[in-house]
Amino acid sequence: MSAPAPGESQEQRLAHLRELVVACRRCPRLVQYREEVARTKRRAFREWTYWGRPVPGFGDVHARLLIIGLAPAAHGANRTGRMFTGDRSGDFLYARLYDAGFANQPSSVNATDGLKLRDAYISAAARCAPPDNRPLPEELRNCAGYLEEEFAILRPRAVLALGAIAFHAYLRLLVKQGLLASRVSYIFSHGAEFKLPGDLPHLFASYHPSQQNTQTGRLTPAMFDAVLRRIRRIVASETKNPRR
Repeated sequence: MSAPAPGESQEQRLAHLRELVVACRRCPRLVQYREEVARTKRRAFREWTYWGRPVPGFGDVHARLLIIGLAPAAHGANRTGRMFTGDRSGDFLYARLYDAGFANQPSSVNATDGLKLRDAYISAAARCAPPDNRPLPEELRNCAGYLEEEFAILRPRAVLALGAIAFHAYLRLLVKQGLLASRVSYIFSHGAEFKLPGDLPHLFASYHPSQQNTQTGRLTPAMFDAVLRRIRRIVASETKNPRR
């Protein structure tokens, strides 16, 4: 990533990063898949012009909570161009964020529906929709720099990883930066919370709000709400004792 220009604001740095993400073509398999999905479409969305490109992060540019998902859904964010927008995972996530005060409305339909996040920013381990929702290790490595840049710009005080892939993507980033000696001691489980060394943000983990998890009851609204309540307490304590 290029170094920020002197005096460049967070908004400007994130806008520049967005341009880099949207133009990315590093992973041939993902480029082919996302564009094929955008051409063939799903019957229910045949009138849509699909986004069909990498999906940049979205949210409050001064957020103290960074939420990391897995990857755009083929007919969700790959269609709408905004993280967790237009699919069942987003329906679940934004309703929960709204109830916790992190969003101004409980639903997300398209990128111009007026949704705004409050003190939260949503990113992902991979920026392109992958076949079977499974990015390859090298594809995750190709995307790691974008997450690293978002982390550097936002300097969040809490990180919420949605699923094991996002959880380990974040820990690998910290190890690569030399901010964490090893990720061996950090085991993913729903509701896990870790106070990482030094001034690093608190790390929280949740099952991914995929339709498979939410419809089977593996992840319920009450379970997710409980995690967000603990995050709220951390963010509130950081307000009283800011580290920025």
